[in-house]
Amino acid sequence: MPLKQVIAMGGGGFSMEPENPLLDLYILAQARKKTPSVCFFPHASDDAPRYCFNFYKAFSRYDARLSTLSLFTPHTADLESFVLAQDVIYVGGGNTRSMLALWREWGLDRILRKAYEEGVVLAGISAGANCWFEQCSTDSVPGKLSVMDCLGIIGGSFCPHYDGEVNRRSTLHAFVASAGIKAGWAADDGAAVHFVDGEYSGAVSSRPHARAYRLFRSGDTAVEEALATRFLGA
Repeated sequence: MPLKQVIAMGGGGFSMEPENPLLDLYILAQARKKTPSVCFFPHASDDAPRYCFNFYKAFSRYDARLSTLSLFTPHTADLESFVLAQDVIYVGGGNTRSMLALWREWGLDRILRKAYEEGVVLAGISAGANCWFEQCSTDSVPGKLSVMDCLGIIGGSFCPHYDGEVNRRSTLHAFVASAGIKAGWAADDGAAVHFVDGEYSGAVSSRPHARAYRLFRSGDTAVEEALATRFLGA
């Protein structure tokens, strides 16, 4: 049976830390092949060409076969075969709501779940981390943070940029305390949570002080528990 893996980054990776490859290298190390096929999904961004360029620039230094998938000029009609041939799907940040709408229209929600079951590592940052959970805290609607339903591959909720954006922490606490969002996880910029076979496996970071957290409701209060987070540097 293949391992089913999800790696959700609160922030970091090549798009936020171009000189710090620790999280990207960690993702590559989980792949089932020494020279993995890695496909980047830029679907949450309104500047996909730049995002794809930066992906190739960052990952071309590694021993990997690289590709991207456009949903505006797709290179194949058989998206399922293409996605299932990958070893890693790496999803970029941006607007979670818009990305999921595109995925559902193209059937990628179903295809990605099948890829997960077959051992393709699903990874991403911000919107690309939110998407794998039942729910997320998102700024997809301008001017506010809100809760939205996602793919549900991993149970519970997720909040990115926990230490990196104003009001992320306080708003998530309010959501949890009011039962407006499911219990789940949050990750600072530079931190990631790793799930194996649907269960939390550990947290890692590219910055010495970045952390991941578990949040749940007790009575009418949000409880935040810092997770042991392994710094990937020296």
